[in-house]
Amino acid sequence: MSEVVLAYSGGLDTSVCIPLLKERYGFDRIVTVLVDVGQPRSDIERGNNRAKQLANEHYVIDAREEFVKEYIFPLIKANGSYEGYVLGTAIARPLIAKKAVEIAMQKGIKNLAHGCTGRGNDQLRFEAIFRATDCRVIAPMRELDLAREWEIDYAREHGIEVPVTRDKPWSIDENIWSRSIEGGKLEDPYFEPPEEIYGWTKRPDANRKAQIVEIGFAQGVPVSLDGVPMGGVELIEKLNLIGGEHGVGRTDMVEDRVLGLKARENYEHPAATILLAAHRDLEHLVLSRAELRFKVMVEEAWSEMAYMGLVEDPLYSDLNAFLDQSQKRVNGSVKMKLYCGNAISVGRQSPDALYSQDMVSFDSQTLSQKDSEGFAKYHGFQARLLKIKGLKRT
Repeated sequence: MSEVVLAYSGGLDTSVCIPLLKERYGFDRIVTVLVDVGQPRSDIERGNNRAKQLANEHYVIDAREEFVKEYIFPLIKANGSYEGYVLGTAIARPLIAKKAVEIAMQKGIKNLAHGCTGRGNDQLRFEAIFRATDCRVIAPMRELDLAREWEIDYAREHGIEVPVTRDKPWSIDENIWSRSIEGGKLEDPYFEPPEEIYGWTKRPDANRKAQIVEIGFAQGVPVSLDGVPMGGVELIEKLNLIGGEHGVGRTDMVEDRVLGLKARENYEHPAATILLAAHRDLEHLVLSRAELRFKVMVEEAWSEMAYMGLVEDPLYSDLNAFLDQSQKRVNGSVKMKLYCGNAISVGRQSPDALYSQDMVSFDSQTLSQKDSEGFAKYHGFQARLLKIKGLKRT
């Protein structure tokens, strides 16, 4: 009996994969694995119901805590962002793939499948994990070169209820960190997204009163909200709700995919926007100028590897080692003002601050201003020397 483990979301692509794996590939048993990384309960329930109807065996794995601690917290330490994208879908894919591999190993199954297309990045993120095993990798959407309209018709022929239509064929992916919306008319970069595509954020409204939230950090990780200690999952969920009320965290961008294609992408990520802005602000209070300058290079390399799904690469571990060391002094809190789609740092404090109000104050005499004269004489010295030499030649 031939068996395959399918990384399953419950959406159109992976639901269509189940009958395809039987009809086109001849598998006798389909084992589906749905990994909970913070998507809506309704999505999980719908996925479970579909899997029970279509698959031979189904597993649901609650990986929310692991996702936040092992993937999102390192992302926050790295100020993770790829071309302005906060890496929500990208950072979740390797974890989902790993859970599918674990089920396959437990059951002795040597076939792994995913529902990714051949045009996007997700195929690479899944297969970077899948191909580290001795399993065969199956990608029906890519291998059969399927179009989305064909999938919709095929799903209906097989009694699979699909929420998408030809008029609203949005492909939506959600986890606790972000919500991505793409497809249909959104593929036209000149098309203005309709308000209906947004599910987490309200339209920014200047008449809505501003709100201030205070984020507490310990070693670069958020640990409290408005002075109340809180676990990562709960804190992110609350900030998504609070930030969404103020329209914080909408991104409409043209993104460079790994394959070289440019793609128009729309994202919602209120908590991510707030936490990354607060974390970056706190770093400027506690890290040295040299650390900040070097860390920018580390962040760029880390973000690109996360975007590509290369979390098993040795360099990824090396970068995380530096980030962990750099975050030991990133302790304190940041006040964030949420207003009309913006998240603005308006105050920060830390026991490890390199800031000295006494030394920098215009009213302080702790440091003598005269002491800086010698430094000023040599500041820009080489440029002045070149200018002098040039004047002498003329």
